[in-house]
Amino acid sequence: MIKVWLECMRLRTLPVSLSGVVMGTALAWWTGHFRWVPALLCLLFALLAQVASNFANEYYDYKHGADKKGRVGPRRGVTEGDIRPRTLLIVTFATLAAAGVVGCCLIPYGGWWLLPVGIFIALGALAYSTGPYPLSYHGLGELAVFLFFGVIPVTLTYYVQALRIEPLVILASMSIGFLGVNVLLVNNYRDMDDDREAGKRTSVVIFGRKPAAAAYLINGYVAMSLLTPLWLMSALLSKPTVLALAAPVIYLVLHTITWHRLTTREGATLNPLLGATARNMLIFTILLTLALL
Repeated sequence: MIKVWLECMRLRTLPVSLSGVVMGTALAWWTGHFRWVPALLCLLFALLAQVASNFANEYYDYKHGADKKGRVGPRRGVTEGDIRPRTLLIVTFATLAAAGVVGCCLIPYGGWWLLPVGIFIALGALAYSTGPYPLSYHGLGELAVFLFFGVIPVTLTYYVQALRIEPLVILASMSIGFLGVNVLLVNNYRDMDDDREAGKRTSVVIFGRKPAAAAYLINGYVAMSLLTPLWLMSALLSKPTVLALAAPVIYLVLHTITWHRLTTREGATLNPLLGATARNMLIFTILLTLALL
């Protein structure tokens, strides 16, 4: 049963939320504003919010008929009957509530305006899969990931430590956003046929696999380009480190290899590429963080 719940959490995708917080914290350290307590709170909040979103996605995809037994993607516990739907729904809201409690602990560091932001994030976690206009069912899943796993976590993590947001932080948040979008693109690329049959109009269903694969490749290069000011500032302010120079190169090599595999595989053989894309994202974030530290 533990294995079933771990699969439901979709552990391979958690580097997406982890990377945003790590990036924001690394930039706070680099600019002399690092504070370990709000940084850890942001990390816990981001992980809980993503797990709650993953739970909600599995429950509501089951309710909408988007997941079915014997699907191409990883096994879904509620669809296969391993988890009772009501139990999953209760755990979803309990996890979201836990994220809310952690988020409230950030108010002393960032101010009361974080409360409506937290509510917006909680609603976003649900709106991705349910509500009057589910984002993932109308080709807006990538936009949601860009905002909630890129722009918001990086900028908020930096803000609660520095109490301001720099232009460079915004560029970094957009970079992480594009990398996070690629994780979703792989997922939707693999599930295109099942999603079309279920009436789930993801961007891949709307535009097709070839444009999705092209977008995947371009996103990685755009993400690195957005961080060009960071490379330049690092070179001007201090002696460039090997890691700072190697981080984008290593990422782009891994990214291009994963893209090539994406275009030459189909069906269940695409499953490992979901974790590989998240891994590439985390490797880049860690290398860049080490360089900044």
